[in-house]
Amino acid sequence: MKILKDLFKNPMALYFLMLILGILSGLSNFNFLHTFTTVISEVYIRIFKCLSTPIIALSIIVTLSTYAGSAMTRLWCKTVFYTLSTTIIAAATSCLLYLIIRPANINQVAIQSKTIVSQTSYLQYLKNLIPENFLTPFIDNQVIAVLMIGIIIGLAITQIPDQDSKQSVAQFFKGIHNVLFVITKWVVFTLPIGIFSFVSVAVLQIEQGVSIEGIGQYLLVIVLANLIQGLIILPLLLKLNSINPITVVKEMMPALSVAFFSKSSAGTLPITIDTVENKLNISPSISRFVLPLCTTINMNGCAVFIFTTVIYVMQNNGIEINCISMICWVLIATIAAIGNAGVPMGCFLLSASLLSSMNMPIVLLGLILPFYSLIDMIETTLNVWSDSCVVTVINKSELCTD
Repeated sequence: MKILKDLFKNPMALYFLMLILGILSGLSNFNFLHTFTTVISEVYIRIFKCLSTPIIALSIIVTLSTYAGSAMTRLWCKTVFYTLSTTIIAAATSCLLYLIIRPANINQVAIQSKTIVSQTSYLQYLKNLIPENFLTPFIDNQVIAVLMIGIIIGLAITQIPDQDSKQSVAQFFKGIHNVLFVITKWVVFTLPIGIFSFVSVAVLQIEQGVSIEGIGQYLLVIVLANLIQGLIILPLLLKLNSINPITVVKEMMPALSVAFFSKSSAGTLPITIDTVENKLNISPSISRFVLPLCTTINMNGCAVFIFTTVIYVMQNNGIEINCISMICWVLIATIAAIGNAGVPMGCFLLSASLLSSMNMPIVLLGLILPFYSLIDMIETTLNVWSDSCVVTVINKSELCTD
């Protein structure tokens, strides 16, 4: 019994056990087990699709309604500039690596049907982004339209003249957002069952002749993009502002370590604030405004994951990928990453939602899910490292201004 209790307290060990059991299930000759895992994997895909779209809208609404009306306009503008800049660079880096590495398809047999996504012009697509009513984008899973609605409502809340009404509306959306956050935590708690089912189905597909060679190349794009962003781009940002990146990373190691193992930049926030104030001598008036905002919108790692995953799934479903579409997805991944405000498995859910909005099969995400825990650890560390760099640069600029 003690071994089982210890196992449930260690998610990584539990995930590994489910991975092994999933492989054994897929290799077995028990047809009833194969049927069970197939049904469970489809259930989890439905759950992902159900939660992801409202989470995107509510995350953006809560973020904008909380911070957009702040009196600290100068700090707000600097924070938004640096977070958007670093996030879009991260997405662009993953785009460049994708073009260089060119991950192979999961199934090397060319997909004949290319009718998964309706062949409409870009102008027609843009027209369809304007919904006839507020519910249509959520019902039809039109994620870009949902993003637009979230931005518009979030900004509109900040312009409500009556403070009591403004506070009530903001608290309402925040409450619904917290409800979905709790439900998502329940899903994450049961995730080992999902991993078991997805791995079992993946093994069955491999036995039927499906090649997964491209998964390694896909993961390589994500890992390399995170490493380049963390070890080259962000240190370069510090150097350009006459700040020693080695000193900063040494002092930030406690927060970065917690981020890696906790996989939660929001959960790491108290340690991040304490570290930057006591180790890097950042002014509390700056750190306690900038870091919570960064934790909400500075998602370098998430932008990398969303871009790479969406492009890879589209490619595997026979969709032609050209330079224009990749540039568009760099921008979409950046905006969508901002909508990932502290939600567990947020990047995964956002990617599923974006793909579903194009009527794209997301079964391939089941093959990616077993690797997501490690990806999440790397992404979270990068996000906290980026937050640290941004607040250090802003603190330096504020000192120079004063």
